[in-house]
Amino acid sequence: MRIATWNVNSLRTRIDRVIAWLERTGTDVLAIQETKATNAKFPVEPFTQAGYQVARHGISQWNGVALVSRVGLSDVEIGLPHCPPFGDPPVVEARAIGARCGDVTVWSLYIPNGREIDHPHYAYKLEWLAALRDMGVAKLAADPTAPIALCGDFNVAPQDDDVWDMAAFEGLTHVTGPERDAFQALVDAGFADLVRPYAPGPGVYTFWDYQQLRFPKKEGMRIDFLLGSAALQAATVGAHIDREERKGKGASDHAPVVVDVDRPAPIVAVPPGAAVVEPAGSAGPGEGDVQLW
Repeated sequence: MRIATWNVNSLRTRIDRVIAWLERTGTDVLAIQETKATNAKFPVEPFTQAGYQVARHGISQWNGVALVSRVGLSDVEIGLPHCPPFGDPPVVEARAIGARCGDVTVWSLYIPNGREIDHPHYAYKLEWLAALRDMGVAKLAADPTAPIALCGDFNVAPQDDDVWDMAAFEGLTHVTGPERDAFQALVDAGFADLVRPYAPGPGVYTFWDYQQLRFPKKEGMRIDFLLGSAALQAATVGAHIDREERKGKGASDHAPVVVDVDRPAPIVAVPPGAAVVEPAGSAGPGEGDVQLW
């Protein structure tokens, strides 16, 4: 079973690249961040035609997360329990979605950026990471053997080797002690980095800013991760960061991150009328939304 995560930085802009990448790599489940699309404007049909079911969560032109799977998709969950809001008025943003894909529970997560250390968004980021840890702890307390993948853009570089130059980040977010402590709390809760053993640093990154020629200069950051529970740690047989996908016209500023897991995952056809899987009890698209499938 191949599971990947990718911050695509506007799905509608890059839908052709995403579909081509899925087909070329044989990925079974993709966790997507920064779709930048409401549910109504999410491009469902290209995924359906490629053989993937969709679960998506988008409430504005910002943020947005999704899961697409060709090995089944069920038990969709939207958001984190006790997730903090942000803004004025406060809003619980579209940053988390989980579902059962095959026999693995996969979460697509877009952790807040934090902006600046003295900005309210930084405190929000730490609260959000704490809520994520609490959810992980609860999930494993309920079933310590559960195969769970926490996938996404964590907006944290947990080690000094995860940025090209620590001096360039002095006084900035992503590398502060509290952020790294919050990331380590996830690891201590039972979720290990599945990729680093197969793609160790230094100089191994998942994000390169569009500005200042960061990519050709190899000035990147490692901030996208797949963290797995003990059951997934034991089953992981390979992992890589697809740096090649950061190249070329129209690329996202993030690269896909991929994990191969030795668990049965037969491909299933998209059931008629089930291109999109909604959470239990959902009434479907929100007020003002238009079905696209």
